[in-house]
Amino acid sequence: MNVKGIVFAGTATDARPAMRTFAMEVLGMTPSRVEGVEADLFDLPDGSSFAIASPGGMGDTERTLGFLVDDLDLAVADLASAGVPVDGYISGNQRERYVHFTAPDGHLYELIERRG
Repeated sequence: MNVKGIVFAGTATDARPAMRTFAMEVLGMTPSRVEGVEADLFDLPDGSSFAIASPGGMGDTERTLGFLVDDLDLAVADLASAGVPVDGYISGNQRERYVHFTAPDGHLYELIERRG
């Protein structure tokens, strides 16, 4: 597997409206719309994204980080062969395919493949 960077950070919170306002008005982030994303999404100038979801909106997590890979199917196979628990299915939206996995620290992370 070849991780190319961290391209996604997400949070799930009951304070979603306040966090959206904070991201826009204090941090100066601009909202973005991507079909298939059920969160407030902000694209950053370096190509990464930040998402604010409601609890349970991004799965069973409060925070997540996404690592960019070239070939998601190969990366999932690498995780499986290393005995790393994978979410079980690959999800996707208009812009990317992704899968959640649990690392040895017990936290949830993502592998992300950008579409064409």
